[in-house]
Order: sequence, then C-alpha cells, then structure tokens
Amino acid sequence: MNASKASRLYILDTNVLLHDPKCLYEFKEQDVAIPMTVLEELDDIKDRKQHVSQEARHAIRSIDAILSTATTPEQITKGVRILLPGKDRAEKLGRLSIFPDHELTARAGFLPDERNKDNKIINCALHLQATFPHRQVVLVTKDINMRLKAMGAGLKRVEDYRTDQLVSDVELLPEGYTYLEQPFWEQVEKVESFQRDGKTYHKLDRKLLPDTWMNEYLYDSTQDFAARTVAIDETTVTLLDLGYQHLMEQCCWGISPINIQQAFAMQSMLDPDLDLSMFLGSAGSGKTLIALACALEMVIEQGLFNKIIVTRSTPPVAEDIGFLPGTEEEKMTPWMSAISDNLEAMHEQDERPQSSVKYALEKANLQFKSLNFIRGRSIQKAVVLIDEAQNLTPQQLKTIITRCGKGTKIVCLGNLAQIDSNYLTPLTSGLTYIVERFRDFEGSASVHFEGVFRSRLAEYAEEHL
Repeated sequence: MNASKASRLYILDTNVLLHDPKCLYEFKEQDVAIPMTVLEELDDIKDRKQHVSQEARHAIRSIDAILSTATTPEQITKGVRILLPGKDRAEKLGRLSIFPDHELTARAGFLPDERNKDNKIINCALHLQATFPHRQVVLVTKDINMRLKAMGAGLKRVEDYRTDQLVSDVELLPEGYTYLEQPFWEQVEKVESFQRDGKTYHKLDRKLLPDTWMNEYLYDSTQDFAARTVAIDETTVTLLDLGYQHLMEQCCWGISPINIQQAFAMQSMLDPDLDLSMFLGSAGSGKTLIALACALEMVIEQGLFNKIIVTRSTPPVAEDIGFLPGTEEEKMTPWMSAISDNLEAMHEQDERPQSSVKYALEKANLQFKSLNFIRGRSIQKAVVLIDEAQNLTPQQLKTIITRCGKGTKIVCLGNLAQIDSNYLTPLTSGLTYIVERFRDFEGSASVHFEGVFRSRLAEYAEEHL
C-alpha cells in the first residue's frame, strides 16, 4: 500500500454529511476528522422544518454509532476505529475523530472566522496541515466557493465528494434510445420471431446490437422499424416490436406524441411491464404533459390505477408549507402549478374548460403530496409523478421509490440544466443517480426528450440563452 495514500486525513464539511449521511464508511482505511463547527451546523439544521433535517439527524446518528465505543474525551479527539454497521464488522476502516476547532486562535494565514463557519472549517484544515506535515490533509466539501477559498488560503488538497457519482459527465448518461443510421432489417440475416400475449418479439444475434441495454428503444431511418430491448444474454438480444407508426398514433387523454421521443415515453408509461419511467429534457419539451396525459388515461379510462399522486422538490418549500392556509393538498397547490397548467392546456378547447379540469381532478383522484409526508407510507395502485426530480438527492429519491407497493408505477421528470439545490450538481443529482443505477433493471426505462414545443419564444430562449 502506498505510504502517502495510507497517511491521508480527510476533513469533512457539513454539506458532505448532508449529501450522504453514510459517507463516513466510504473513506476505507483513511482517517476522518469532523470539526466541532460541523457538529454545530448539524445541530442547527436537525431541528429546522426542512427536508435536509432528516439527513442531518441521520448523519448525527452515524457519528454517534462510531464514537459510542469511546470512554474518554481524549479517545474522541485522538480517533475511534470505524467499524462497518451491521453483522459484518470484520473490515476495519480508518479512525473518526472530532477536532475542537473552537480552541484555535487567530494566526497568520488564517481566514477571519468570527461569523463565517466555512472559514472556521478551512482554518481547522490549515491547522491540521501545519500540525501534521507528514500527512496529506484533504478538505472534502461540495461547496465550490469554499474549495476555491481553501486553495487560496494555502490548503494543498481540496476535493469534492464523488463517491456516489456514477458518471463523469452527464453527456454519458443513456438517452434511452438509439437511432440506427442503416435500415435495421437489411442487416439481419437470421431472426427468431414469436408472439406472446398479443405482442411480437424478435430474437437476434447479439453482435447486431452489442452495446444495447435493457429497455433501450431503437428506431431507424425507414420510419417503419421501432422496438425495445427486453432481454439480453451472452449470445442473443430479444426485441419487442413496437412499430414506428403505431407509436406515433398513440393517444392518451386527447394528447398524441409530436416526435418519436415523446412516443417512446408514452409507450414506457402505458406498458404494464415497466414500473419506473424517467423523463429527462429541457423546459417545454413535453415531459409533464405526456406523463399527466398517460396517467389520466390509465386511471380514468383504463382503470388500471386508483389515483395519481404528484410530488416534487420544493427548495424554499419542502422546507415548510405551514405558512399557507388549508389542507396539505391546498398548501401544495402553488407548487403544483405545472400540473394545473397542463390540465388547463389539455382542456382549453372544451366548452367548459374549468369544469373539465375539475372533473379530471376528481375522477382521477389526483393528490398533491409534500415530500415531508411521503416517508413511512406504502403507496398501492397509484401512478406517482415526481416533478422537478433533478433537485432531489439520491437518498430522497430512494425514500420515495421504496414507498411504492404492488401495482404502483412511478414517473420521474426532470431537467438537469435547472437545478436549484445548493448541494447538488447535474452529476450528483438523484435523477442522474437513478437513471444510471436502473440502467440494467428490467422494469424501468428512461427517455431523453428532444425539442421545445412550448412556444417559439421558449425554443429560442432554450437554444440561445
């Protein structure tokens, strides 16, 4: 083992613990130090009426679980061995310590820290760097400005927390479909076609589609062939024949797809074999409209589900909806205007648009729910729409997805170019995380929407601003 690598000391910023409360177990044999200032920030956050308060309490419990074996204050300052939680505790990691940075006094090179907690944490790292010149002291923070300040103040090593980052560039995320430049059937020499439950399948040599993945959509230049990969083994690939024209002729609640990407998205929602659909795309590409139209069709017309539950990240929001009057649904209504706008757009040609919207809301049992009240639930026979999913952390999306019981379909909608959270980037967003994590899951599909159809103004703004 490399000696310099073995002697690293990681100092964690508060936002790292909030982003991933389990991060203490991710530094392997390296030691971890948490400044007292970070504990104070966690203590302040845990009692707020914010969605991050859950993560703060989780982080505090993780710290306590590790330090609970210490019997003296000196042990906590020196460091307590980190053991993996649960039964398998054989693998010993590094040590966790609490550094009393409140005892530090101002000195040359320190940043002024009377009212700035970030500066206190940077000063703590600078002190440890000077105290242990033989060790590589690394400050880990998700705050870009804090990283710049730390390097400017003389800290030799500053890093972002990337352990849960599955891709190095959002451009590497699967789009959910592949355009084949050559007519597909002209390349096929041998195929085994069969029917099951009224659907046509084709089993082909895997060499024809070596890079395909589960539930990837395929289409070519003929505007005739369209299919979805439904099974992959070492030698063969099985495709579900969808038919290009059939996809484009789909209609849900009076809405038909404008382009093939919207058609793929509509098919993924209507297919009972898929439990999770993920729609990514720019503002105005039709994500919410397609999702809502399909949900209304499946609940009201087909009777496959009992209700539609809509939730979303509400940054200044989730935090506290108590200042608004009324029930939970009434309080969430201002934040669900995207759904209301699309409902009105669907029925604008009706003789009585407002009556039609009211009918759809009541008949579909459409409920607006706050993220604060999703935890602990078990949602059955429902379509769950998660709007603005790009603003959720991987842990928050996991919480919502694991609430879904039998007969529930979940749809995540988001635009990675419009992240409002202070702690997230396109690479660390929960939406990016689940798109990559569910890439090989047979019950999920993701579709990246192309084009902007809201208006020519919106399209121009998306392209030029």
